[in-house]
Amino acid sequence: MGFARDFGLRINVAQLLKGPTGAVRRMDLYEDITRIDDELSIQSPLAGSLTVIRTADGVLVTASLDATTELECCRCVTPFAAPVRLEIEEEFHPSVDIHTGARLPVLDTEEAATTIDEQHFLDLAEVVRQAIFLAQPMHPLCRGDCAGLCSQCGKDLNTERCQCVADSVDTRLEVLKQLL
Repeated sequence: MGFARDFGLRINVAQLLKGPTGAVRRMDLYEDITRIDDELSIQSPLAGSLTVIRTADGVLVTASLDATTELECCRCVTPFAAPVRLEIEEEFHPSVDIHTGARLPVLDTEEAATTIDEQHFLDLAEVVRQAIFLAQPMHPLCRGDCAGLCSQCGKDLNTERCQCVADSVDTRLEVLKQLL
């Protein structure tokens, strides 16, 4: 499971950390994230708006982002493009004090993904990567009426009909058929 960090999801929040609680910074994001994870097939840049708010303990990031991923239909096994909408709300905590440069204690509940580094950059890459995985459907369908594959010959029933005979009922289940 590869994870790349060489793209521009890093945001410098030094000035925001120097500001008062409640200070806000808004920005638009348009970033190529095709290599964010080897298990994801990203088809379009990540685009949307992002708001960064100074909190008493750090910085709250809220974002509405869109991208397109390639998924495999669970019925016909055909790859298809699926839009992904990400709604992110995550608080990041500094690892050093902005005024003194002293190291701050790391809370047990904090993850490395939500830590602001020593140069006062927060990195959205891991948060975005996790959000994409969570936004994907458990059973992706290329379309709502996908007929899938024939269970006997394997032909794609969306593109062609097969000549297979319908499954006969298991003789052990014949009694249940009489109940209907």
